[in-house]
Amino acid sequence: MPGAPDLSVVVPVYDEQDSLRELVARVTDVCAATGVSFEILFVDDGSRDQSWSIISELAATNPAVRGVRFRRNRGKSAALASGFHRTAGRYVLTMDADLQDDPAEIPALIAKLEEGYDLVSGWKVRRQDPLSKTIPSRFFNAITRIMSGIRLHDFNCGLKIYRSEVVKTVKLYGELHRYIPLLASNEGFDRIAELPVKHHPRKYGRTKFGLERYIRGFLDLLTVLFLTRFAARPMHFFGTLGTMAFVLGFLISLYLSVDKLVYGNPIGGRPLLILGAVLLLLGAQLFLTGLLGEIFVRPGMEASSTESVAETIN
Repeated sequence: MPGAPDLSVVVPVYDEQDSLRELVARVTDVCAATGVSFEILFVDDGSRDQSWSIISELAATNPAVRGVRFRRNRGKSAALASGFHRTAGRYVLTMDADLQDDPAEIPALIAKLEEGYDLVSGWKVRRQDPLSKTIPSRFFNAITRIMSGIRLHDFNCGLKIYRSEVVKTVKLYGELHRYIPLLASNEGFDRIAELPVKHHPRKYGRTKFGLERYIRGFLDLLTVLFLTRFAARPMHFFGTLGTMAFVLGFLISLYLSVDKLVYGNPIGGRPLLILGAVLLLLGAQLFLTGLLGEIFVRPGMEASSTESVAETIN
């Protein structure tokens, strides 16, 4: 768009009143030094302190600052989705409001993106957090890397930069902000890079997340993997599991039948008989679940285009 900035900086905010002025000053200094036109879009996720008052004050004195305020806390994914919807820049950068992400990394992230990537994710090589956060995070990232096939070390780093078309395409809800690279890759934006970035100790406030986020994160990972790989073909998922369970149950039942009819051994009180019956029933149920999923999904898939068009000519 004419007059659109080069860079939109989206910052989710939840009770971060002490850091906002310094954050704006540091982003402004970095962008001014590199000649990058920018906007800062704060999304106040239901803060209970003076965050919104400070955002309003900053917006009144600085035309590059914009703000959105939620009536209640809705989570980081909702905040990012709201910010993505309102960005105008060619590139969109996300960062946390607590100043642990360093605005000085902005030029390097832009330069890396301009090498031809769709998105660049920060990697907090030396994370300045307690072991209670860093050790579970490394395990969580390793599991995500193995299950998703995307070779990133730090999926949950808040410092990322995207081409505008990426954030306008990806749909966020729940707590899927951790998996934007996976969601983007599913939409065809698979040129993904990673860049080591500085990470600072928290100066103000306190963390808003506990260990329970890793449980929710793992469940969200399973959700994303299912939606990106099997949402359009549920029979491939449920049918495969159902077939495996049914075949195993059938083999157990066949073995017990031979044992009874050929060798005359009693099978009525054997736990293996119960296991075989349960697997047969489970296999049939999973197969029927996949079939029902196909019945519900198919009309929608036929009614809408599934193309993700990058560009056209003539």
